[in-house]
Amino acid sequence: MTALPKRDRQAERREATRREIVDAAWQIAREHGLGAVTLREVAARVGMQSPSLYTHFESKNAIYDTMFGEAWADYLRICEAFEAEIPKAPRKALLFMQQSFVDFAIEDHARFQLMNQRMMADFEPSAESYAPSVAVLALFKKRLAGLGIHAQADLDLCIAIVGGLIDSQFANDAGGDRWITQLPRAIDMFADEVGLPGPRLRRKR
Repeated sequence: MTALPKRDRQAERREATRREIVDAAWQIAREHGLGAVTLREVAARVGMQSPSLYTHFESKNAIYDTMFGEAWADYLRICEAFEAEIPKAPRKALLFMQQSFVDFAIEDHARFQLMNQRMMADFEPSAESYAPSVAVLALFKKRLAGLGIHAQADLDLCIAIVGGLIDSQFANDAGGDRWITQLPRAIDMFADEVGLPGPRLRRKR
């Protein structure tokens, strides 16, 4: 009879508590903004005293770090999963890739801010938490290269265009789609600039 692996129940309880703390931090961020995440408020949400949090996270920034890492890890899994779904036509392929990020970003404002904006001046993600974002960028760069786009400046421009649409959407029409529906048009403009072949995503006006 094969012996079952011995469970480390203490480690399981510790991990469950860490998960509860991070979930509470996300809840606060989504309700009141990232700046509202404090050790006192997180502790209150999980029913413990603030000093007790230090046995799980050494600081508020350590909680942010875990949140940052898991946000990018979630998107990396999405990017890896849709490989077979990417259209063959270059412009449609680029639109598909960028639309996936727009959808992910619009779904959760607080998450997008933590992933892409310097909301907390004293927070810098650790190398471990930053790694999934590096992997996402490397995968996107590889896929752009497959479309014939190799220059770093072109990669930067593509990222900036999409990021700008998302920023404008949140700033000017939260909950709507006024800005993000411009994505196909923006991709066509970018494709024209870098010489990406058609067919065009939108008809000329």
